[in-house]
Amino acid sequence: MNDFLPIILSILAALVVVGGLVPVLMKARKTGAKYPGTRDANDPVQSSAAGGGTLVEDRPDAVTAPAPTFDGTVEDTDVPDDAAGLETIAIDTPAPVEGRLTRLRARLIKSNNILGKGLLALLSGDKIDENVWDEVEETLLLADLGTEPTLQLVDALRERVKVLGTRSPEDVKAMLREELIKLVDPSMDRSLNVERKADRPAVVLVVGVNGVGKTTTVGKLARVLVAEDKDVLLGAADTFRAAAAEQLATWGQRVGVPTVKSDIDGADPASVAYEAVKAGIDQEVDVVMVDTAGRLQNKTGLMDELGKVKRVIEKLAEVDEVLLVLDATTGQNGLNQARVFAEVVNITGIVLTKLDGTAKGGIVVAIQKSLGVPVKLIGLGEGPDDLAPFDAESFVDALLN
Repeated sequence: MNDFLPIILSILAALVVVGGLVPVLMKARKTGAKYPGTRDANDPVQSSAAGGGTLVEDRPDAVTAPAPTFDGTVEDTDVPDDAAGLETIAIDTPAPVEGRLTRLRARLIKSNNILGKGLLALLSGDKIDENVWDEVEETLLLADLGTEPTLQLVDALRERVKVLGTRSPEDVKAMLREELIKLVDPSMDRSLNVERKADRPAVVLVVGVNGVGKTTTVGKLARVLVAEDKDVLLGAADTFRAAAAEQLATWGQRVGVPTVKSDIDGADPASVAYEAVKAGIDQEVDVVMVDTAGRLQNKTGLMDELGKVKRVIEKLAEVDEVLLVLDATTGQNGLNQARVFAEVVNITGIVLTKLDGTAKGGIVVAIQKSLGVPVKLIGLGEGPDDLAPFDAESFVDALLN
């Protein structure tokens, strides 16, 4: 028996050592699969199946319950008794488009009517001389209309006032409405390209600097698309802003769509975007929406990164829509941002957020004139229904009332 004792002790010691090494090896396997800090677009993209750190969340289960109001924070939701014990969440649905447009129009009238009232007051006076025209020009410039559109509008108004020969408030308002609508250009295609192709989903890339409301816009737009019976998947490629992925995943849960995100801080955004599109193809969804990072737009690294994200996505599918989100209150600074982003990615549409309070409204015209890209969506607040399609005539009518 004594002869076997050393052998038995050796075996027990070996088992203890192996048992201690297992957790270390498992941890090393996980950390070793991190996305590299920098990776050329032509390098192979690591797959989540191989432990790449990218997580595809399960699609949230819907329950029948009144949709709660959502102000950006997660609230407890009451569910029916028969759903007790299940990890389910009430799926939030937006108000009809007509209702959202009416509400947004009312808020726009309240917040931006200084432009319309100022012009109407100037042009309805008993005498319109050069001083009046100078004031009209100044009013338009202060409204962020931009130099070229301002001069174009003033020239058109001068000619029409001269020909019209009357300056009744009704005539002036009708004239001003017609000229402003021409500037806003209702002929531009403002539809979103979100229709699934034969074998792949539509891919929407959302870009813009930090603080303009990109992630919130992605969540709100996903909410609208789900209400239109579209199957949506979100990609959290903003891996540099703290809690951005969690914020997007929260929106995904509220509207009942899965979110592809990384569980590693500072993961390669292009890899996450790639995995999101790949998951969208595998799951045969209708639309994949990818949220991106938005550090200062004059940082070359960010621009290179966005270009890389787009190139990597295009290894799998065409990018159908590139939406640039801008804060309307930044005025001409927003226009400068738009120019920089337009040099890197082919912007197909503008989303103007915070078009209330100090926003002047004229930035809509300035951006479209400068880039030749339509404003497709506008937002006037933080509520989930404060996003609606942009309509040229409704916008001008709101300014002039």
